[in-house]
Amino acid sequence: MLIRLGYDIQFQVPLAVPVVALLNVHPSREKDLREPDELRIEPETPIEKYMDSFGNRCCRFVAPAGTLRLTNSTLIEDSGEPDARSPEARELPVEQLPAETLRFLLASRYCEVDLMVNIATELFGGLTPGWGRVQAICDWVNQKVTFGYSYARSTKTALDVYTERMGVCRDFQHLAITFCRALNIPARYVTGYLGDIGVPAAPFPMDFSAWFEAYLEDRWWAFDARHNQARIGRVLMATGRDAADVAITTSFGATRLTKFEVVTDEVMPAQVSTLQAAGND
Repeated sequence: MLIRLGYDIQFQVPLAVPVVALLNVHPSREKDLREPDELRIEPETPIEKYMDSFGNRCCRFVAPAGTLRLTNSTLIEDSGEPDARSPEARELPVEQLPAETLRFLLASRYCEVDLMVNIATELFGGLTPGWGRVQAICDWVNQKVTFGYSYARSTKTALDVYTERMGVCRDFQHLAITFCRALNIPARYVTGYLGDIGVPAAPFPMDFSAWFEAYLEDRWWAFDARHNQARIGRVLMATGRDAADVAITTSFGATRLTKFEVVTDEVMPAQVSTLQAAGND
């Protein structure tokens, strides 16, 4: 299947300010792109591109004072298959884990592993290690935490979510990640596109999405404590220890968000051909 991806994000900037944006499709999905995936900035501004320590594509620029607009529209090919599952996938002992996964066992800005080891052990320590235990964590978080945009708070940590039992998408993932790490299961935070493909349309505007990946057997697997079901059309953008590592934009000074639109729509090949033909006229 083909999926149209895009965004239109605008800010008011009082004074020129440095910005880092993680708005590109992840390098692991670049082979699937059928159109260029390039950040466009208005007014036109020089962009420095680099890869961060997690392997994410980043754009760095200085936003001038005034109205700043970030846009993009690209097309990606997707298998159309739901998230991969492997119910027999095993947890590995820490001494057998690949070295690059070890940092995803540690506490981070929003995931206070050291404070939640006893809680995680009490809730999930008696379960058979492996895929089923990670799924049980997702089930618990999905059932115990209430979703709502009004519950968003930039400082909310996993322990806060456990205590308050409410939050937004990222809060569900932070709590599940922390439970996994407390049980010595590497878990990392993910941002990306996730449209309403194969499911009823959500009753709120499209947004970027968050989920998490757990390392089982010999690879990373996608899990989603918020939606808690296999979904079609996840498009990875960035991975990190938690939301602090993969913010869509980070400004090193004052900015005010004035517009935020995200597009994640399935398109038919005939629609693409029609649009391309129109562009050639």
